Amino acid sequence: MNYTKQIKEIGRGAKGSRSLSRDDAQALFADMLDGRVPPLQLGAIVLAMRIKSESLDELLGFKAAIDARIAHIVAPAGPRTVVLPTYNGARRRPNLMPLLAMLLVREGIPVLIHGRFDFDTRADPFALLRALDLPMADSPAHAGELLAAQRIACIGVDRLLPGLDALLSLRPQLGVRNSGHSMTKMIDPMPGRSVRVVPVTHPEYLEKMTQFLRLDGGRSMLMRGTEGEAYANPARRPQIIGFVDGVESVLCEAEEGSALTQPEPGIEAEANARLIRDMLEGRSAVPAPLLAHLDACRQLACI
Repeated sequence: MNYTKQIKEIGRGAKGSRSLSRDDAQALFADMLDGRVPPLQLGAIVLAMRIKSESLDELLGFKAAIDARIAHIVAPAGPRTVVLPTYNGARRRPNLMPLLAMLLVREGIPVLIHGRFDFDTRADPFALLRALDLPMADSPAHAGELLAAQRIACIGVDRLLPGLDALLSLRPQLGVRNSGHSMTKMIDPMPGRSVRVVPVTHPEYLEKMTQFLRLDGGRSMLMRGTEGEAYANPARRPQIIGFVDGVESVLCEAEEGSALTQPEPGIEAEANARLIRDMLEGRSAVPAPLLAHLDACRQLACI
C-alpha cells in the first residue's frame, strides 16, 4: 500500500483532508494491526486521523479489519454475554464498572471484561478487578472456560488482538489517543452471542457512534460513560440507547441536571473494592442509575 498517498488524503488538516473509502480504510487499518506500517508513517497516520476525526465509512472499515483478526471466545449457554470495556480507570470517583458486572453475574448473566491501562494520573481498573478477586484469563480459550464455570472473565486486549494493543500503546509516546481507542470499545469477541456496552467520553461522538451501531449489527448499547468507563454515572443517569440488529430504542431516558461532582475519596483499589462489596452485601445502597443500567443490560441480554 502507498502510505504516502493515504497520508496526503487524510493529513491536510481538519478542513482540507479527505476521508478514505471503506475498503481503503479497512486495508490501511489491517496493515496497522499487522505491524506493516513503518513507524514514521504510522505516527503520521494516527495523528492525521486524530486531527481529522474518523468518518463513518472509516470506522466501518476499521471494524471490518478488526473482525477479521480478533480472537473469538466461546460464549456460555443462556443469556447473551455482556461485554464491558475498561480502558480509562478512575480519576475523581470510585469505579463502579465491576459492581455492574457482579450484579449481572448475580442474576445469571455472563460478563466479559476486556481492557488495557497505561495512565499515570488515574487508578488502575485491573488492580481493582484483582482486589475483587475477579478471574483473569490468560487466553481466549481460558476466558471461555471461566465464563462457563463462573459466568465472568477478565482479559487484556493484548490476548484478543495484539495489533490493537500495540496501537493503544502509542498514546503514552505521542501524548494523544488514536483511532484504536475508539475501536477497542466496540470490539466483539463473541459475534452473535454478545451485548456490547459502548461508553462514549465526549458528547459529540454520540451521533457518530449511533450511526455506526445502526450499521454494525448485533446487540449493543450506547451511553455517556463515567470518566470513560462503561457504567452509568451514579450522580445522574445518562440516556442509554439499545441496538438490536440495527434497530435502536431508548432504554433509559437521561436525567436532568449536571453530573459533575466534587472529587470523592476511595478510588484506590482496596478502598474501591470495599465500597463495591458494601453495595453488593446491602450495607450501602446501589445508586439508582446503576440499577437502571443493570435493567437495560438485562433487557438486551435476555430478549
